[in-house]
Amino acid sequence: MLHIVMGGVVFLYEPIAKLYFIGALVYFLWQVIMGPRRDTSYHVFLACSYFVGAEVFFRMTKGGLSYEASKYLVILFALIGMFYKGVSGKGYPYFMYLILLVPAIIVASITLTFDANFRTNVAFVLSGPACLGIASLFCYDRKVSHKQILDMLLYMLLPLVATTTYLFLYNPSIKDALSGTASNSAASGGFGPNQVATVLGLGMFIMVVRLFLQSPNLLLKLLNVGLLGAMGFRAIVTFSRGGIFAAIIVVGAFLWTLFFRSNLKQKNQIIGSFLLLVMGVSVTWVISSTQTLGLIDKRYANQDAQGREKEDVTTGRVDLFREEVDGFLESPFLGIGASRTKNKRVEETGHHLPSHNEVGRLLAEHGFFGVLVLIILIFTPIAYRGKHQNNLFFWAFLCFWFATINHSGMRIAAPSFIYALSLLNVRYEKRPVYRKQLKQQIQ
Repeated sequence: MLHIVMGGVVFLYEPIAKLYFIGALVYFLWQVIMGPRRDTSYHVFLACSYFVGAEVFFRMTKGGLSYEASKYLVILFALIGMFYKGVSGKGYPYFMYLILLVPAIIVASITLTFDANFRTNVAFVLSGPACLGIASLFCYDRKVSHKQILDMLLYMLLPLVATTTYLFLYNPSIKDALSGTASNSAASGGFGPNQVATVLGLGMFIMVVRLFLQSPNLLLKLLNVGLLGAMGFRAIVTFSRGGIFAAIIVVGAFLWTLFFRSNLKQKNQIIGSFLLLVMGVSVTWVISSTQTLGLIDKRYANQDAQGREKEDVTTGRVDLFREEVDGFLESPFLGIGASRTKNKRVEETGHHLPSHNEVGRLLAEHGFFGVLVLIILIFTPIAYRGKHQNNLFFWAFLCFWFATINHSGMRIAAPSFIYALSLLNVRYEKRPVYRKQLKQQIQ
């Protein structure tokens, strides 16, 4: 309720968003620095989770102290956590990963054109990878409980509730904002539809987790399905498909893991919740289709407003990826330099188009070092998973990272931090041994 109110207050008076940002920053810094040392890691996780969930809201309302503030804060909190609690020596692959990012900065100092702002351009493309590296170093093999993971997801969700409220107030009538089947900034708070759909897709995943794991009665199930429907509706009507497809993949990975780790009684409960989920999603889609006058159906059928099929289902992303592969072939060892792909597009076409695919950008701008980076990022968590299989969300977190970087790059902190969460050593709370207690009482 507090975050619903906050979304409404910021809509009515947008400058309050800066006070919201500063208040949240002061609160979490106080918790991390002044709280009990045994809880430092937990408070760091909650702080990072909250600013990951709030990042797009602060961007669309200009509440953050800078555009990349949430990424820098995740880095800051992780560094504070490492200062107090140290790092695992087994996390050395991420030290190597961070070192492998450096050569592209040196190359960029030579290859970027004179009119390109070196600091701004390099920071734009490397803040996400740096955030991932620092967060992974902090998270690697760090012990947390299953309940603490659920708390982190809740703290991500809360500002997304404020975001959803703000979007409903900003654009209550979708029909008035329709402009064809392209991504629609008018329906996404006047901000980038891709980023809005991505974080709302993350919110949808968290609501599914709460539906299946934290809804012991029908009332809570209906409440969570209602919130899921609200977020799903706002994500769908952005007309940006990447966030929706990512949400479907992540939810699928989570439910697959949950189902096959459950006993027969739990599986029956999962099936019942799944039927409720299907009903909620179906109603959400019907409402979305009605509100968009059927245009959303054409969007997902890869058609324009007149029903003609579009030639490129990826809306230009394949062409961008091909350009990045050409950049890799041009300089396969050192790469063409950080942010050089965007710089080249400005030179050749005049369009300021950033990379949408982090894999292509790594290959083009980092060359052979980018190949090594990808090997570290893909195989390190999988190798860790082979020895530590308690993280129920491992595949969901890894799928979110991989799906997001392939349609939206690393423009927001979410894929970086959620990737790092896949490296946690999750412990389940031990049930009390009643027989031992009973024996002691008899004695």
